[in-house]
Amino acid sequence: MRTSSGAVRGRTEDGLAVFRGIPFAQPPVGDARFSAPRRPRPWDGIRDAYAFGPPPPQDLGPAGPAGIPDAPEGDDWLTVNVWTPAPDPAAHRPVMVWIYGGAYKMGHSGNPGYDARRIAADGDLVVVTLNYRIGMEGFAHIEGAPANRGLLDQIAALAWVQENIAAFGGDPGQVTVFGESAGAGSVASLLAMPRAAGLFRRAVAQSVPGTFFSPELAADIGTALAAELGLRPTVEDLAEVTPDQLVKAGQALAPKMPGNVARWGQAAPTVTPYAPVVDGEFLPVTPWQALASGAARDVDLIVGHNRDENRLFTAMSGKLGQIGEDRATAALRLYAPGGEAAYRAAFPQASPNDLYERIQTDWLFAIPSLRLAEAHLAGGGRSHVYELTWSAPAFDGALGACHALDIPLLFGTFQGGLAQFQFGGAEPSEEALALSARFRAAWTDFARTGDPGWPAYDTQQRLVRVFDAEPTVAPYPEETSRRLWEGYEFTPLPLVGQEA
Repeated sequence: MRTSSGAVRGRTEDGLAVFRGIPFAQPPVGDARFSAPRRPRPWDGIRDAYAFGPPPPQDLGPAGPAGIPDAPEGDDWLTVNVWTPAPDPAAHRPVMVWIYGGAYKMGHSGNPGYDARRIAADGDLVVVTLNYRIGMEGFAHIEGAPANRGLLDQIAALAWVQENIAAFGGDPGQVTVFGESAGAGSVASLLAMPRAAGLFRRAVAQSVPGTFFSPELAADIGTALAAELGLRPTVEDLAEVTPDQLVKAGQALAPKMPGNVARWGQAAPTVTPYAPVVDGEFLPVTPWQALASGAARDVDLIVGHNRDENRLFTAMSGKLGQIGEDRATAALRLYAPGGEAAYRAAFPQASPNDLYERIQTDWLFAIPSLRLAEAHLAGGGRSHVYELTWSAPAFDGALGACHALDIPLLFGTFQGGLAQFQFGGAEPSEEALALSARFRAAWTDFARTGDPGWPAYDTQQRLVRVFDAEPTVAPYPEETSRRLWEGYEFTPLPLVGQEA
């Protein structure tokens, strides 16, 4: 198979042609470090595309580095992988391009949870997964470097798709970009970025985080990150620092963030010092503002969230069902748009634990996702909305429909990583497999036709797909929360004051 940089050789696996670790940009090291991605260097001969490229430098997640055992080493982080039913230029199959999540500080396309064989086979389409820079390499504010380097990597990968995917049997005019959590924040950003215009036709954003940084906040956090190394946040100071040291700086700062609410406001308790920066150049305005102004009106959109997003995080901290009055009150005071009293009045029977879970889910994922659909509608676009309400089997169902549960359901990958946590290591039930097949069919039908199988969202009926053991179409289930957030604007998180 010939790409614009050289020939590659893949393998046949389960009836699919699979190509792994194809460079879409030069390794971002040396004089290319902290720069926008550069076109890959051509190679002679045939490059074996059998193994995933090395993961970008990153925090350690619950499953270890990049969520995979024996992660390959090296600095060729910017690679793509392709699953295709037939690498035939005449095939013109729809293309789906996956962007992983991980709080903009973790993730790798080689994670077994992102094995795309079922999506490609069941949907008879081409699937591409990609790596992008995360953590300080991709998102920290560094003087002398462009903002949003991780997003620029994604744009470079999408440009690679436009140049090369026809040779793999894909239709460059029929590209759907899809992602979850930080991947959905990336998708939302791409919808708003002028440089991404025309690179995809459809988009799926699963659990969009509302966290976008102002330049002032990003600069202040960048200064704090560099200070962990005794340095300034400049290319000059950081260029000789190893990637592992930058990762350690982020890991050192994160647990200190909750104590800095007086300065970093709502960003502080997230313990995530990275997010897309509304820099006025690459990302001119927030996705909500861009979509409401019609910036992506020609792009069809699916957007949605899970009912109990935040329970994953309380469970992983060992606090599932144990949040008391003090933490609930603090969260309500920091995040509730109408104040603490409004949430308590709206949910009079809710326990402190339930109020905490509700406000965290609403602020970080649920309402940002819904409002993205509404903004797209206001700008003349078409949106389909969903909510996942099926409960993860582990912990006797106490996780509920938690964050990232949609990933194993979509990919059909139920072992390892977070899926191991959510499914308890057990084989999926027939009910889970049936829901997984419905999830996958909706996404692939959307990639093919623009119709996932339920009505487009509007502000009269507000119909959404509710994914449960028996999926239904119903008015948006979280109407109480939706009303509480009416009129609230998701603006870039500001630098709010001085340290206490």
